Amino acid sequence: MSTRPTKDQLAAAHNTTIPDVIAPDLDVLFCGINPGLYSGVLKQHFARPGNRFWPALHAGGFTPRRYRPSEQEQLLDLGLGITNVVARTTARADELTGDELREGGKLLVAKVLEYRPKWLAVVGITAYRTAFGFPKAQVGPQEPRIGDSLVWVLPNPSGLNAHWTPAGLGAEFGRLRAASRDRRNR
Repeated sequence: MSTRPTKDQLAAAHNTTIPDVIAPDLDVLFCGINPGLYSGVLKQHFARPGNRFWPALHAGGFTPRRYRPSEQEQLLDLGLGITNVVARTTARADELTGDELREGGKLLVAKVLEYRPKWLAVVGITAYRTAFGFPKAQVGPQEPRIGDSLVWVLPNPSGLNAHWTPAGLGAEFGRLRAASRDRRNR
């Protein structure tokens, strides 16, 4: 789909799901809060124009160029994947309940144990705090692991998260990239 979704398409995408981009033993499995309606229509993660995930992924050194959401499957060739804490699409992440996030956290733990990424990178500090019960967690590496997988929390790249600039997002993604390289070289 090359045109923007219509109002009707967006409405029809509410509470749908999109497939994970995932494989065993990835270097980093990025985990969004949940897909937005735009992503639901296109079946592509972080698809809404203005979402800064793809630029931050490139600025952080994970991709050789800025990928488009339609190229998400190519991330697997780079040892990267994408999933979500909560699978269902919503217009805004604040439509999710705490119970949904906590249940999503349990499902995410099971997924990480099954697929064994070296790093789980949760993109959204508030969702991480709620889903995993760490109310004082900060952006960056986290102490608890999930199996053998290390955990890093990144800022939410949504354009609504204005206190993180594009440069700041790129730098934080770059910190994770450096840590992921260090772990791979051990």
